[in-house]
Amino acid sequence: MSLRYPKNSIKILTANSHPELSKLISKRLNIPLSNIKALELANNENAILVGESVRDEDVYIIQTGCGGYEKLNDYIMELLLMVHACRTASARKITAVIPNFPYARQDRKDKSRVPISAKLVANLLTTAGCDHVITLDLHASQIQGFFSIPVDNLSAEPNVLKYLQSHFEDKNSVILVSPDVGGAKRVASLADKLDTTFALIHKERAKANVVSKMVLVGDVTGKACILVDDMADTCGTLCKAADLLTEKGAKEVLAIVTHGIFSGNAIMKLNQSNLTKIVCTNSMPLNNIQDLCPKLEVIDISGILSEAIRRLHNGESVSYLFNNAVV
Repeated sequence: MSLRYPKNSIKILTANSHPELSKLISKRLNIPLSNIKALELANNENAILVGESVRDEDVYIIQTGCGGYEKLNDYIMELLLMVHACRTASARKITAVIPNFPYARQDRKDKSRVPISAKLVANLLTTAGCDHVITLDLHASQIQGFFSIPVDNLSAEPNVLKYLQSHFEDKNSVILVSPDVGGAKRVASLADKLDTTFALIHKERAKANVVSKMVLVGDVTGKACILVDDMADTCGTLCKAADLLTEKGAKEVLAIVTHGIFSGNAIMKLNQSNLTKIVCTNSMPLNNIQDLCPKLEVIDISGILSEAIRRLHNGESVSYLFNNAVV
C-alpha cells in the first residue's frame, strides 16, 4: 500500500515498546516516523523530546502494552509524556494507537478494595491530552465506556478467519474451543463465520494466573481443536486446555490468540505442551521468541492498524475493518 498525504498533515510517533510494528505501519502508509527521543534518565525518570514541529498536525502515537511489570509501567509513562508533549506543542489531534491495552484484565471490581485499573489508565490518557484511542481486541469491549473520548476497538477476527480458511479446508474436521466461558462469545462469532461447531471449557482459578480445574463442554473426538483467546500470558490455561482436549480424543490441538504476551516460562510450557502450533499477531514485540518456540506462527496486523489510521485521517468509516481482512 502506497499512500500520499499533503505535506505537514500527519505525524507518526513511536517510543520504545514496539518499534518493529511502528516501522511496518510507517512503511505501509509511506510516511516516515517522526524524530523523537524517549529516554530513561539515571534516576529512572522518563524523558521525551519531540525533535520536529507538530503544530496543527494530526499525531498518531504507537505504543503497545508490553514488558514486565516495571517496563510496562515505563511504557505507559512514556505514552502519557508523549501525548502531553504533543498537546503542549499545539498538535491539532492526538491519537494513541495501543494494540494491547495495558491493565485491560483489571476492568471490574471483583473483590473488595481493589482498583479498576483499566479505568485509571483511561483517565490518565484523557487527562494527558489524548483525543482518540485505537486498540485491538480489548479483553472486555466495555472498557470503551471508561473513556470520554472516541475509542476504536479493532478486531483481528477477519485476519484470523482468513488464516483458518487457508489452513483448514475441511470445516467438518475442525472445532473451535473457548478456553473459558468469558471467551464463548468471541468463539461463537468466529465459528458462525467459519460455519463450524464450537465447544467451551469451564475453568476454576485458585488464584490469578493459576487454573485449578477444567471441564469440557462439547465433543472433540477425532477433531482438530483450535483454542481461540484474546491473549496468551503465562500460557498455563492454553497448555492445560490442550492436555484436556487431547485426553478427550482430539486429533490435534492448535491455539490462536491476538496478543502473545508470553510471560515468565511461557515458552518452555508451550514447547513441552500438547499444542502442535500456536498462532498470534505481532501486536506485541516477539524478538527472538520465534527462534525459541518452533511452534509459533505470526499474523501481521500492521495492515489493520495502518488502514485504520488512513481512514481516520481521511474522515472515513472504520467499520469496513470489522469484516474484512487487511494483509
